[in-house]
Amino acid sequence: MIFQLNLAAIAAIAGQAAWKKTKPVIVRDVFFLPVLGFLGIIVLWWIIALANHELMPTPPEALIANLDYILNPFYQRGPGNLGIGWLLIASLRRVLIGFLLGAVVAIPLGFLIGMSRPAMLALNPIIQIFKPVSPLAWLPIALAIFNLADPSAIFVIFITSLWPTIINTALGVSSVPTDYLDVGRVLEMPRWRRITKIIWPASLPYIFTGLRISLGIAWLVIVAVEMLTGGIGIGFFVWDEWSRLNLSSVFLAVLVIGVTGLILDYAVDKIQELVTHRPKTSN
Repeated sequence: MIFQLNLAAIAAIAGQAAWKKTKPVIVRDVFFLPVLGFLGIIVLWWIIALANHELMPTPPEALIANLDYILNPFYQRGPGNLGIGWLLIASLRRVLIGFLLGAVVAIPLGFLIGMSRPAMLALNPIIQIFKPVSPLAWLPIALAIFNLADPSAIFVIFITSLWPTIINTALGVSSVPTDYLDVGRVLEMPRWRRITKIIWPASLPYIFTGLRISLGIAWLVIVAVEMLTGGIGIGFFVWDEWSRLNLSSVFLAVLVIGVTGLILDYAVDKIQELVTHRPKTSN
């Protein structure tokens, strides 16, 4: 019993010593260095604002000008006069609908291309032609089809979020080790079982990489699309505030867009950990 207590005491002391060594590293990497980077950006903004103070506000001036948006993000003060929280939700709704529709189409297509050489030869030229097309080039086509801004924006998100998921899914499927497939054949697994038990789990990291890229592109595209289509959304808010020469609100929108994009990417990363049952070792 005494020996066990001594071992526990030694383990506790060793743990405390290890924590004392790692704590400064964690504080530096997780807190100090990111804060230092943000302070550098704020200082750079301050310098540029002072050099062009007639148009651009300094960080304290922008903070004061945006206090109403920050403290009351979900206000409703009449038609079209909504808080930035409602605008963000409207943009997120369009992005998530278009992105999920794209994932539903892209993942099966990626599997088809990765598992079938004829399908790859038939579809790859189409993907290579449409992949470089600017998202905004699809907007007039979408407006001609739907004649409404909201479904047109969702269509543009859908069409532009397809390609990274298709390509990464096809790459993941085609990269499954042949040894795994040979084992499935030896066990006389039916084709659907080989897909669900071997190919699908082995391809998941590639699929989630494609989904993360697609979601990032979708969030980028929605801002540009809403600038052109108008209505309710964070993109139109940016354009409307710029038209009023209100750069303080533009800076707030840029921060909101960036933080939201970071949260979306983090959410997909956590979903990947839950689905694959293993944490990512690197990003």
